[in-house]
Amino acid sequence: MTIRTTRVISASLALAAAAVVTTVTAQTAGAATASHTSHASHAAHPSRPSHAAPAHANAHRIRFTAAVVTAQDNGSYKITWKAPGVRRVAVHANGRIVATGGSTGSVTVKGLPATADRQWFDLVPDKGDKLHLADRLVKLDGMDNFRDVGGYRTADGQWVKMGVAYRSGALNNLTAADVAELKRLGISVDYDLRMTSERTAGPDRLPAGVRYVVANVTGDAASAPLPTTAAGTEQLMIDGEKSMVTSATAKDAYSRVLGGLVADPDGALIHCSAGKDRTGWASAALLTALGVPRDTVYADYLASNTYRAASNAAALAAMPPAQAAVYKPLLDVRSEYLDAGFEQVRDTYGSFASYEKKALGLDAKDINRLKSELLTN
Repeated sequence: MTIRTTRVISASLALAAAAVVTTVTAQTAGAATASHTSHASHAAHPSRPSHAAPAHANAHRIRFTAAVVTAQDNGSYKITWKAPGVRRVAVHANGRIVATGGSTGSVTVKGLPATADRQWFDLVPDKGDKLHLADRLVKLDGMDNFRDVGGYRTADGQWVKMGVAYRSGALNNLTAADVAELKRLGISVDYDLRMTSERTAGPDRLPAGVRYVVANVTGDAASAPLPTTAAGTEQLMIDGEKSMVTSATAKDAYSRVLGGLVADPDGALIHCSAGKDRTGWASAALLTALGVPRDTVYADYLASNTYRAASNAAALAAMPPAQAAVYKPLLDVRSEYLDAGFEQVRDTYGSFASYEKKALGLDAKDINRLKSELLTN
């Protein structure tokens, strides 16, 4: 079949067009349920410098340098960690020890009772503070890219708290069970980054009492044709990423989101349509402000390719091959896109701290408050 050409006026609106293409073609091809057995890797990006955390004398610091919980489709959980200088780590779940290991461990936990809520684990070392983790992905029937913003280690050895703030794509297809899950997660404020036409066509489904904040990143504009080549579409996405740093509407939107998180991050949800471009930059900006290493920021950004793999494949399969080749850059997240955003920050503002202050209106006091709310240790 042939998909009608999506039209956009500017590079920034290409980001919205990408989500529209995904929604239209996925619905045409039939809803595809993504398999979450293999989650996105959070390995360091090979082309970027690593950031070693300094040693601390504080015995109560978190000694884990890496830790991940991954839910398997058979109901088990794979838990891996590294905790240099620790002899024993006990893994606690539901009030009991379910596994043990040494300073480096990889265990599979089976037989835990099924629960509608997230399964949490405490990694308790023989010295230093524990780490409280769950699988980053929150599985929903109506959204395949809903995940926790936390669970990442900062360059100075702190950890971004899990269970506080979340990111996702559009919420208009959530089921009643999904809405109930959002309530159990404690979602209290919804930052919607979509433009007016998207919000009108697919209004959010939310639990009662959730505060709704419009933070339109791209603004609303007339339309113009998309490029007709893959290279042209990729360049459009790169230009769109740059516009999220410099355009007036984007600066206003991200200032509203980050300022809101400074005031109260607990229960915050940030989303656009696909949860990958506009939301991707929001997450990248937040994690960078918190001191998360650039490699990890890229890993979080690129994880959308894994979480959205099935829906993206369904979207492309609904198009003729030549058209799919042109549209694929719209559905992907690529390192080159995020590169463009950070390069635009450098070229326009000189540093990320200057971007925070001049574009987002956040001073050092605001950043410190954000860290005090969202970081543990």
